[in-house]
Amino acid sequence: MAGFLPGITVRLGFERLHVDSPNQPVRKSGARWAKRVGVLGGLASTVLLAGCTKEQWEVGFFPPESKGATSHTDHYIALWNGSWIALLAVGAITWGLMLFCIIAFRRRKNDRGLPVQVQYNMPVEIMYTVLPIILVVGFFFATVNTLDKTVYDDTPGEVKVEVVGKQWAWDFNYLTENAYYGGKQVNLDGTEQPGIDAPTLYLPSNTDVEIELRSRDVIHSFWVPAFLEKRDMIPGRTEKIHLRMDKEGEYLGKCAELCGEFHAEMIFNVKVVSLDEYKAYTEKLKAEGNEGRLGPELDRTEWYKNPYTKEGDK
Repeated sequence: MAGFLPGITVRLGFERLHVDSPNQPVRKSGARWAKRVGVLGGLASTVLLAGCTKEQWEVGFFPPESKGATSHTDHYIALWNGSWIALLAVGAITWGLMLFCIIAFRRRKNDRGLPVQVQYNMPVEIMYTVLPIILVVGFFFATVNTLDKTVYDDTPGEVKVEVVGKQWAWDFNYLTENAYYGGKQVNLDGTEQPGIDAPTLYLPSNTDVEIELRSRDVIHSFWVPAFLEKRDMIPGRTEKIHLRMDKEGEYLGKCAELCGEFHAEMIFNVKVVSLDEYKAYTEKLKAEGNEGRLGPELDRTEWYKNPYTKEGDK
């Protein structure tokens, strides 16, 4: 048959042709390819996830010791886990649709001319309009709720500790107990435990603590990875963290702001101990002559002028 009527599918040899695209054969169902893609994706996911432990899943691949470390960490973990699971689900749907289209509608060796042209798919358009709105609104309220319980936590501290960053060590003033510890720079020598002699910050467990942060010279950053939060320490300004240590243990901390030549050696340890042990430690410091506070008189900020200070203020 040499010709065909509009709107009618005709047989020419062994190929069926659409009137709308006379050079293209009718495609077979893509269900078979969709199944193959699904099976391959499932196998790949199983292989990748098999190497993850239960503890890693629970903390969202954060440091395992973060779980229950402070009154803030579980809030951060919940926000993070909820976010990446939701986004991974959206990504899986998107990647699945893309792979399906790439494979099911790929060009065959016998194809000639252009494929049948389509304008849009209304259900998919609606899904990818409504879903992002739902995600953004959900992330907004979840983030605000987490910030209220962590960064903006202003629970009065039963114990107040001042942490002072300096090039390239740390001073710890235990204000409630009127004792201090003056830290010295750590010399990294390539051993497996470079922080064994680093300055050590003692904090009491199951006690509301207020940590004041400030700098003696340049910008530093107080960071304990297991606590899942850090604060910049800017000369002339004081930052505060209100939290409770819920689990005793030892943690490694460091400066997270490039602060000069020996920035890498500005590390410290954190020991969370019982309240009795904490008080015994501060009494020991006072017995050694470390009573009082290492105050602003030791700062090296002559070059710095606080833009927030009004004329006449001290």
